[in-house]
Amino acid sequence: MVREGLRSMLSVPEIEVVGEAGTAEEAMARAAEQSPDVVMLDIQLADADGLAVLRRLKAAMPQTSVLIVTMHANAEFVREAVRGGAAGYVLKGITRRELVAAVRAVREGESVLDPAVLKDALGARDGAGPRATAPADLEPLTRIETEVLRLLTEGLTNRQISERMRWSLGTAKKYVQRVLEKLRVSDRTQAAVEAVRRGLVGS
Repeated sequence: MVREGLRSMLSVPEIEVVGEAGTAEEAMARAAEQSPDVVMLDIQLADADGLAVLRRLKAAMPQTSVLIVTMHANAEFVREAVRGGAAGYVLKGITRRELVAAVRAVREGESVLDPAVLKDALGARDGAGPRATAPADLEPLTRIETEVLRLLTEGLTNRQISERMRWSLGTAKKYVQRVLEKLRVSDRTQAAVEAVRRGLVGS
């Protein structure tokens, strides 16, 4: 997916493409000039590691959301991107509708992870490196809450969780809400991102 294709896909109301770049230095310069709400970034750039550029962008402009758009579904790339501050990670080949939705979501402070790369990242977590450190005042998840989080990352609905755990629907909703509150997130996607970032669940 070339830059021209991305620009065309984003030709919709509410989204204005204010610049584009082919190298890391161009990207940093354009971002500094335009202060965009969202930066779309590939893992592979002509002159640098995209993950290193991600860290530079977030250090210089923490208020800017970064959406990784790449062909690489490598689990370690996903984890490093999330740990580096990426608000989203999607694969090239994404539909126009999905891309627009992803840009709008990260612009509003939400998190987006392609289901395929999320599954790979969770499945390959064990032995893949150190876990991120959770805040000292973050209340730890219980064994049951960790299982609920794992089911959330698989995309199960509250009803499906209730069936899997043999609970009432009300009990499932209560546990899901408790997990979100403990992780200090507002939705399931953000919970999945935290699961990857902190290495909270495995395959």
